[in-house]
Amino acid sequence: MLYLVGLGLGDAKDITVKGLETVRRCRRVYLEAYTSILTVGKEALEEFYGKELILADRETVEQEADSILKEADVCDVAFLVVGDPFGATTHSDLVLRAVKLGIPYKVIHNASIMNAVGCCGLQLYNFGETISIVFWTDTWKPESFFDKIEKNRQNGMHTLCLLDIKAKEQSLENLMKGKKIYEPPRYMSVNQAAEQLLAIIQNRRLQGTEPEITENTICVGLARVGAPDQKIASGTLSQMSTVELGGPLHSLIVTGTMHPLELEMLQLFSADSSSFENNAFQRTT
Repeated sequence: MLYLVGLGLGDAKDITVKGLETVRRCRRVYLEAYTSILTVGKEALEEFYGKELILADRETVEQEADSILKEADVCDVAFLVVGDPFGATTHSDLVLRAVKLGIPYKVIHNASIMNAVGCCGLQLYNFGETISIVFWTDTWKPESFFDKIEKNRQNGMHTLCLLDIKAKEQSLENLMKGKKIYEPPRYMSVNQAAEQLLAIIQNRRLQGTEPEITENTICVGLARVGAPDQKIASGTLSQMSTVELGGPLHSLIVTGTMHPLELEMLQLFSADSSSFENNAFQRTT
């Protein structure tokens, strides 16, 4: 059997009882190590689970999936995912491969950022399409995600923005030379995401259009959701470019139309209460 086990958002103890029992009886246990991170390292997980973990990076999962599935038809193999197993499409591919090989599978769910964002007070059924904001480079500055945020906002919906993670990435030079040398991991902050959104707003104005989202749009920055040092800050998009939220992982929410109860909750986390007095009531129902 192949087990896909969600680990939750915080530390080693966020695994479910069912998940922990499964991990302890599996012959091989892989830890997916590129779509997200926990606040603790591999060693802490191994100590709590009582099991040695095999790190599975993007290359392993996407190019060497057969090694993970090897002998899973005759023994139990676990694939551990931070959050919920289906928070990333890569893991659907692993399930499809298992099915084609005749290997049965089971999924053990857990909390993920997709539902834990409710901690800020915005109601989950008021969210539209979730988007990803990627790191820009000097030569590549996509803006397509901005259009999706605008569409959500036009429909009155909030947008959860998942921020880029660069783990075990190669520089273009090393990639071309075939050198297995990897760049240090990078995790996009709320500040960086806000700066890119602000840059797009300026670009759109230069093109003669006034965006649906502006510097004064109310947003929410979240850091290390589910951890003891979780941080939430609400305020304008401009304020999100300077707010201090500390280490990774960060997420950003761009609000749509807000119910008064949502607004009241967001004010608990206000970076500056005046930002709500001046802007938010324009978007409430």
